[in-house]
Amino acid sequence: MTNGTLYCLMDLTGTRMRRPLTTDLKVLTLPLYVAELVGLLSFYKRFFWFVYNFTLAYNEMMKEKKRELFRNLDKFFPPKGSLRILELGSGSGANFEHYPTGCRITCIDPNPHFQKYLEKSMAKNDHLFYDSFIVASGENLKAVEDNSMDVVVCTLVLCSVQDTQKVLQEAKRVLRPGGALFFLEHVVSDSSTWSYFFQHVFQPFW
Repeated sequence: MTNGTLYCLMDLTGTRMRRPLTTDLKVLTLPLYVAELVGLLSFYKRFFWFVYNFTLAYNEMMKEKKRELFRNLDKFFPPKGSLRILELGSGSGANFEHYPTGCRITCIDPNPHFQKYLEKSMAKNDHLFYDSFIVASGENLKAVEDNSMDVVVCTLVLCSVQDTQKVLQEAKRVLRPGGALFFLEHVVSDSSTWSYFFQHVFQPFW
């Protein structure tokens, strides 16, 4: 049996297993979809302490990648004044430690209950200035003026927004000419791996 044939068989087996499991999870999560539609699901945002604790550990794993991502931020400082950064999906402020001294940060997150965790990061990273925390989704940045930001940061966010294209359009709108979007994102794993399998199985819940 050739490697190509073996790979094909593994892929077919994974697909056959994945489809019924994904369907089962869709059925199990149907009440969540209904609850969200009628506005009864907002309570879940209060339990993001779990995400906060997970972020602390995950951020340690990602530290080197983020340091590499943000190493060129200095290039976008304006001729006068501070570097203005808009962070989409700021969460608990896990990126703050990587920003250059003197930046002015505007935070956007749809979850208002993240603010207390964000304030902890602000206190720890006092080399920055914090302009505001805006409760909004990335698709709706109407509280931010056109051409008002030097940099937009979006890390591990686009995989969970409703409309990726709209988020990117809004990011472009608020950036000044010559500004930059810095992003780091989850991607689909190789189709022969278990990671790929579970990414698709859990997609309805995510």
